Amino acid sequence: MNYISKLNNISSHSNAFQQATIYLVGGAVRDRLLGLAVRERDYVVVGVTQKQMIEWRFEQVGSDFPVFLHPVSHEEYALARTEKKQGLGYKGFVFSTKDVSLEQDLLRRDLTINAIAEDKKGVLIDPYNGQSDIENQILRHVSDAFMEDPVRILRVARFAARFANLGFKVATETIDLMRQMVKNGEVSHLVPERVVAEMFKALDTDAPQVFFEVLRDCDALPAIFPEVAALFGVPQCSEHHPEIDTGVHVMMSLANAAKRQTSRLARFAVLCHDLGKGNTPADLLPNHHGHEQRGVVLAEKMSKRLKLPKKYRQIAMKTAELHTHIQRFDELKPQTILKIFKAFGVDKNLFMFTQFIESSISDNLGRKGFENSEYPQAQSALKLAYQFQKFDSKAFIENAMTGEEIANVLHQEQILFIKKLRDEAILATKNSRN
Repeated sequence: MNYISKLNNISSHSNAFQQATIYLVGGAVRDRLLGLAVRERDYVVVGVTQKQMIEWRFEQVGSDFPVFLHPVSHEEYALARTEKKQGLGYKGFVFSTKDVSLEQDLLRRDLTINAIAEDKKGVLIDPYNGQSDIENQILRHVSDAFMEDPVRILRVARFAARFANLGFKVATETIDLMRQMVKNGEVSHLVPERVVAEMFKALDTDAPQVFFEVLRDCDALPAIFPEVAALFGVPQCSEHHPEIDTGVHVMMSLANAAKRQTSRLARFAVLCHDLGKGNTPADLLPNHHGHEQRGVVLAEKMSKRLKLPKKYRQIAMKTAELHTHIQRFDELKPQTILKIFKAFGVDKNLFMFTQFIESSISDNLGRKGFENSEYPQAQSALKLAYQFQKFDSKAFIENAMTGEEIANVLHQEQILFIKKLRDEAILATKNSRN
């Protein structure tokens, strides 16, 4: 059912609303033209007042913003408006809805591919050549008004990540405009909540690395994600990292995490796993001794600045600290394995540990020439973690006398349990070879 048929089936609306000039706009039009599933629909209403929308029982979104929710479908209907910058950042705008045409409304939008409208008869209105840019896979700003909203830098980077697999690239003139915005200090007005919202959407795409690459291309990465920006140009040992550049490695790892369809949490862990290499002392390069602990500090700093949810901060810090252990998992002492298991709460559930392992796999595969390599250490770690969950602590707790005794006894017994499991695994491997 098309959008206008939906409207005609809503009996609660007056004839006046049915006769209003309404256009489907933005992502719904764009995605249909791209052959993608339409996830949500937004509309622009021309020649109607705020008072009329309220009379038609629409719910206004905010007291000063001319956007309304449909009383039945809850889809967004916005009055055609113009915007004028009067302050800093993305909040410094005043709006006007008086005598605003559809073309004026579309002119204030970010990208040409998002500035296409469709009328009630299905006719496309495309004053800024969005269809042409769709055909040529170009992300291009509509007008210089783009510069007035720093969030648009993040949005362009996110769209670049979302449509990378369709061949879309950011227009050179749009990158230049974004660079000028960075130079003007606009990105300093971005609030953590908006940065995180766009980053999370980008991490969910099939090419999350493109989000960070575009931000780097327009010089915004050092201002928004300085810990990630610091990785580029930092050399690694070519024996283990033929790609050499740490930033390139992290982007390759992030691309691999997306290719394997890992969770957003695992992808964020991948992003943070090597942060400590960004400030390795120059005299140590291309080695990175101690980057794990340096990475913990940087992962915590970035997570706190962005006000990330607790689970993201925790996995970022723990992955930075412990990711190199998985590479040599079969050589680890039982005490070290127990430390890793406790860090991720393996005794309670395996979720966080599995996300950590997924990030470790991408770390291994995200290297030039290693994209299809085997990584049995990850499977060994997962298998042992699963077996460790069968450890029964009740008997040891019942026989211990004090809280300190319980902790000590459990710790030692868990180490012995892990050792037993490891010995059994080694024996089974030997027997299978004979």
